Amino acid sequence: MATASISLIREQTERVRPPRALWVPFPLGRPLGIPGDTNFQLDVLRATLGMLSTATEPVIEDYPIEAPGAGPEVWACPLTIEVESDESLAGRLLQEVARLRPWATETRRRRGRTLFGLSGAGPDQVDDVATMLASVAESGNVTDQLTTDIKWAHPMPFLLRHLAEDLRSFYHEAIASQPGDIPPNHDALNKWIFGETVLGEVLLTIGEHLTIAGKTDPKVGIVRNLMIPEGL
Repeated sequence: MATASISLIREQTERVRPPRALWVPFPLGRPLGIPGDTNFQLDVLRATLGMLSTATEPVIEDYPIEAPGAGPEVWACPLTIEVESDESLAGRLLQEVARLRPWATETRRRRGRTLFGLSGAGPDQVDDVATMLASVAESGNVTDQLTTDIKWAHPMPFLLRHLAEDLRSFYHEAIASQPGDIPPNHDALNKWIFGETVLGEVLLTIGEHLTIAGKTDPKVGIVRNLMIPEGL
C-alpha cells in the first residue's frame, strides 16, 4: 500500500525514512497549519497526497509556505534557563537539564510516551546522555566508543547523532508544556536550542570536533551534517 505522511520535525523523519513525507514549517501539534483555515489545510493535504503519484522512491519534500501567523515570532512563551556560569560544560548542561525536567515530565505524563531513547538510553537516563555528550565536547574524541553501563544502540561516531536527538527530544518535551496559544515551530526551536541553551553550545562544540575529524574520515563529516542545522 502506498503511503504519504506529514512531518513536523525533519530530523525524526530523516531517521525513520518513510516512503514519502511532506515536511511542513508549522508549529508542533499543527501539521495542517492554523485551525479554521480550511483552504490552507486542504492545500497541505493535496500536496501530501500528490506525492503518491510523483514520488517513486523514499523522499522528504518541503512545503514552501508558512502557515498564516505561524512564523517563529509567534512563540507565546519562550523559556529562559539560568545556570551557574562558573561550572564546567558538563555541570552547566546538567543544571539546564534539571531545570527542564519538570516540564518534560509533565509532557510525558500527558502524552503517555516519549521520543527519548533512540540512542539506547532509557527514559530516565537523560543525565547519562547529557554527561556523555558533554564529555565528548570537552575531550574532542568523536570516534572512540563511549564507556558506560548503558548498552548503546549505535557505534561511534553515529551514536553522537542519536545522543543529540535524544536530548533535543527532551528539550522539545519541556517546551511543549510551556503556556501559550501557539507553540514554536521547527526554526524557532532550533534558534532557541542553538542560540540560547547550553545544549546548543555542547552540540556546536562537538560539531567543530566532527568538522576537524571529518577531513580524514568522511563518515564523521556526515554525522556533523546530520547533527547541526544547515547554516550553523
